[in-house]
Amino acid sequence: MRAGDEVCDRDSQKQGGIVCAGNFIVDRVHTLSYWPEQGNLAHILHQDLGVGGGAANVVTDLASLGFPGKLAAAGCIGADQDGEIVKARLTVAGVDVGGLTALADRVTAHTHVMNVPGQNRTFFYHGGANDAVTDELVSPAAFAKAGYRLFYLGYLMLLPGLDRISPDGRSGASRLLEAARRAGLTTCVDFVSSEDPDFAAKVGVALPFCDFLIINEMEAGRATGVIVRDAKGDLIEAGLLEAGERLLAAGVTKGAIIHAPEICFWFASGASPIMTRSRPVDPDDIVSTVGAGDAFCAAVLYGLHENWPVEHICAVAHAAAAHCLAGATATDCIPDLSVLLREAQEANPQSA
Repeated sequence: MRAGDEVCDRDSQKQGGIVCAGNFIVDRVHTLSYWPEQGNLAHILHQDLGVGGGAANVVTDLASLGFPGKLAAAGCIGADQDGEIVKARLTVAGVDVGGLTALADRVTAHTHVMNVPGQNRTFFYHGGANDAVTDELVSPAAFAKAGYRLFYLGYLMLLPGLDRISPDGRSGASRLLEAARRAGLTTCVDFVSSEDPDFAAKVGVALPFCDFLIINEMEAGRATGVIVRDAKGDLIEAGLLEAGERLLAAGVTKGAIIHAPEICFWFASGASPIMTRSRPVDPDDIVSTVGAGDAFCAAVLYGLHENWPVEHICAVAHAAAAHCLAGATATDCIPDLSVLLREAQEANPQSA
């Protein structure tokens, strides 16, 4: 049975909906006394348990924003305790988990995050059930039948069963997105930053089946071969403009959205790019940058579903990302949409 075949329609009174398919991960965050040399011992001072991954973060953020339509998760988890943790966390948020398939021969994907205060985090990741997700295990048609409108897939480059290119030149992601589009769903895609030398080839075969692409500047550079930051790390806006045009030329049909800490560009065929600057954030207010891109993406999906003007979507998305920076996890500081709307209007009255 494919994930989605048992989609629950208990919220059938809600109009429309967004399906978030892809990565579902249990995160165990360990705060250490220090980073030990090999063979030495460090104390774990504190532990936190969370649920993350592209699809999990985005659907949770949408719930926190108060999204008015149905929300659903689709993908694979293990038939284990961690899988139950994923389902419980999403269910509490009001997300339909009928599209999650529990695999008896795989454990739920999980990450051990090693955090030394004042230093960058180190991640130890096991793909588990995420690595087993294929286009045969997700049924976009079932969600379309239940009234959903948008189909989000994230992250490409962290779903090997979908990223792999077959001898026919297609990938599982391209087939899944094609099936979603055929069912009448609008397809929205996000990548993960990866050093895979085949990055451009693997994401490239999926682009012709992507209606909206929502990625950061580094992923845009890797997907197109365009340099987007100079040797000092400064953003090259001309490079972003070139990357956006290349993504449209590669097949993205409705919009390519490239976001960076400094700026966002929205590209659409036959139209001039729309640029919005992010709002300033005091570095002292940044607790963690993890999840800021997912918060931006969730707000974009919300706006697309509700048919907001592009400038309004981007202003709200920047506000969502700024709030995320104040939280220790990827999803714990996302406010209700009313807060973001007020802040977006204060920052730019013309965007509201």
